[in-house]
Amino acid sequence: MRRHRRWFVGAGIVLALLVALLINAPGLTGRLLYAPELARAERLPEAPGFARGDRVLVVSPHPDDETLCCSGHIARALEAGASVHVVWVTNGDGFEFDAIYLDRRLHPGHPLLEDLGRRRMQEARNAARILGVPQNNLTFLGYPDGGLLHLFTANYATPYTSKYTGANRVPYAGTLRPGSAYTGENLARDLEAVVSRVRPTVVLAPVPEDAHPDHQTVSYLITRLMAARGELSRVRYWIVHGGLEWPLPKGWHTSLPLILPERAHNLPWRRLELSERELDLKIRTIRSYRSQIDVLGRFMEAFARRTELITLEPLPGTALPPAH
Repeated sequence: MRRHRRWFVGAGIVLALLVALLINAPGLTGRLLYAPELARAERLPEAPGFARGDRVLVVSPHPDDETLCCSGHIARALEAGASVHVVWVTNGDGFEFDAIYLDRRLHPGHPLLEDLGRRRMQEARNAARILGVPQNNLTFLGYPDGGLLHLFTANYATPYTSKYTGANRVPYAGTLRPGSAYTGENLARDLEAVVSRVRPTVVLAPVPEDAHPDHQTVSYLITRLMAARGELSRVRYWIVHGGLEWPLPKGWHTSLPLILPERAHNLPWRRLELSERELDLKIRTIRSYRSQIDVLGRFMEAFARRTELITLEPLPGTALPPAH
């Protein structure tokens, strides 16, 4: 019996080491393990660029999404002479484990989660400053992290109460409409107000197949809004939650391209090759999210690749002619 037990323990250790190697895959090991995926990523067509006078709106469900998906795109747009605006739909105040880690309390409670939301707002401002986005071009809506889907399935007209902060209306100063009730109607109105003010020629938004419900909701909302304006072809889609353990390998692998996500792998992805300067900016902005990097470090670091991914189709077979 003991011999069998030792065998199972040994086999378990070997399996755990193999899984760790697969996920983290340092250096040459990563290139060998992911050779087919890397080769496919290298063959992707180039992403469309930006022109002087473009107005780019990045729609970010949470503070840090804009950095993980698009800091290279943001830097490229600014260098081309475009103006860049960022709107954050939530303040990321529903990450309980993060609050536990930061405040060393097993049950952080509503006030500490609101404090986390304020901290992440400031981190978002700092990241934008690193990239060179003017502070006047930043908008926070302050809707409930982890609750956006509820606003459209059960709380379109009646206020939703966040299970994290206990708030049923925007509790943050420095947002577009402090005190706005947490309803789908208000969220749709606020996002429409931002789009109407910016009049974007390019929108960078999450793809509907992103695994996070907040990202899915934001994707549906911005897609519906831009379609109603007859400007859906101006939207370029990105993904952050692309499947179990994606992006792989984990950690800093800045010489590798970003491989295609497990989810939405059937979409016609395009790649943006980052310059050394753009990659350096991306690394700096990732590191500036201290509240997140300390908890989700290897996940966030995995986005610091020499490419970023974008698709012009939210779902397979939905390509539209480019906007004029």
